[in-house]
Amino acid sequence: MSRGGAAHGTSNIQDRGWAWMVLLATVLLQGLTLSFPSCTGVFFTDLQREFQATNSETSWFPSIMTAVLHAGGPLCSILVERFGCRFTVMLGGLLSGVGMVASSFSKSISQLYITAGFITGLGFCFGFQAGVTVLGYYFVRRRALANALASTGASIGLTLWPLISQYLLDEMGWRNSFLIFGGVLLNACVCGAVMRPVQLGPPRSPLQPSPGQEAINSAEDAQLSNGATPHQVAPPQQAKFAACKRTLQKYLAFDIFCKNKGYQIYTIGVAWMVMGFVLPLIYLVPYAIRNGVEERKAALLISVIGFINIFMRPMAGLLAGLNIFTGKRIYLFSLAVLLNGLSNLICVISADFSVLILYCLIYSMSMSGIGALIFQVLMDVVEMDRFSSALGLFTILESITILLGPPLAGLLVDITGHFSYVFYASSFFMVSAALFMGLSFCALDRKKKPKEALKPTSNSPSRYQYTEVPTNPELEKQAPPAIMYITSI
Repeated sequence: MSRGGAAHGTSNIQDRGWAWMVLLATVLLQGLTLSFPSCTGVFFTDLQREFQATNSETSWFPSIMTAVLHAGGPLCSILVERFGCRFTVMLGGLLSGVGMVASSFSKSISQLYITAGFITGLGFCFGFQAGVTVLGYYFVRRRALANALASTGASIGLTLWPLISQYLLDEMGWRNSFLIFGGVLLNACVCGAVMRPVQLGPPRSPLQPSPGQEAINSAEDAQLSNGATPHQVAPPQQAKFAACKRTLQKYLAFDIFCKNKGYQIYTIGVAWMVMGFVLPLIYLVPYAIRNGVEERKAALLISVIGFINIFMRPMAGLLAGLNIFTGKRIYLFSLAVLLNGLSNLICVISADFSVLILYCLIYSMSMSGIGALIFQVLMDVVEMDRFSSALGLFTILESITILLGPPLAGLLVDITGHFSYVFYASSFFMVSAALFMGLSFCALDRKKKPKEALKPTSNSPSRYQYTEVPTNPELEKQAPPAIMYITSI
């Protein structure tokens, strides 16, 4: 693997030796990147006071950071293909560190949007997604175990970041805290340096075309006019249009969205869901402080959510992997979303610290189910050879609603003057999304049953998954692992 890809064959370092160091680096990387936006609620009140900003204006900062973290997936894919995983992770660490250092010198809330929001969020995206990708090359037999262990990094970060943030905020203020965060996030460059390329298999056969020759051949193919002989070359503008179309199909699956009803329903449902899903992580701390809870105890609430996720998410993943739930994971996912939405009503009943702890327990259990199932369900509704492109469109639409959710909730607080309406809004989005997905897939099942009765039975593991075309077993054994760019909420 010269640039994050791999030649055919296997390596003697896969699933052992240095692979475990790469896994350790990925755990640290996910703790540094994916869970960092959870600590922004600790600084919410101080930033609002510093810049004399409204709740809506202040909430744009974590909203932009989280949205860019999800939306940068296609750009990260291009960088990984061109420069490799190691370079992309190190670039992400550099961007996130520089962004946080620059944000400590911000003189307006709009500057914070660019530095801590866009630049740091883009660095998080590069580091997280390229780090997940490199695990696919270092682990083959134990890939499921490696990904499960790597995901604990986000839960550990969700536990530690709020506590560290509150301590630094009390001791030295938000500007110096952001400056220290910039130095800490540069450690992602060290994690990237550990992810050295894997050399798989024997050297390339002379009969096989070189990568440069393949690029030339594909460029020549792109210039062929449709249906014409190879000697009739299409105009440059038509060739560019064809290349652009292929790129969009590779990274954004609009064709699947139009043809696959299951993917269409699931994408719309999740995009609607995340408008409410991210709100408690941003507004829980300021809500507790506003209702008389001490700042240290308020920061502890987010840590409780992260601590429970460390244990509950792997258990939820194992439960969803049982054969009894094959083809029915969408209903488990809808149930977790419904429970998450209903749990937000606990905050409205009382803002007492003991009640908020109970809320965190229920919220974190349902959150674990959502995190463990969200991509397993996506694998059920699309065929695996198009999963990467389906994921690209999925995360783009998801990031748009993540971007809009917190500012709209902040506007609601500015108008009403009560944080409790944020949790009402979160509950509305979550419950409506759960009912939409559950009932829509139930109707889709009923519609498909008469058609499936007329067709011969198949051994497909999912009723929504496309039938795979058989391949040569010898080539399949030698093929490198498929590249998947996976994000997580």
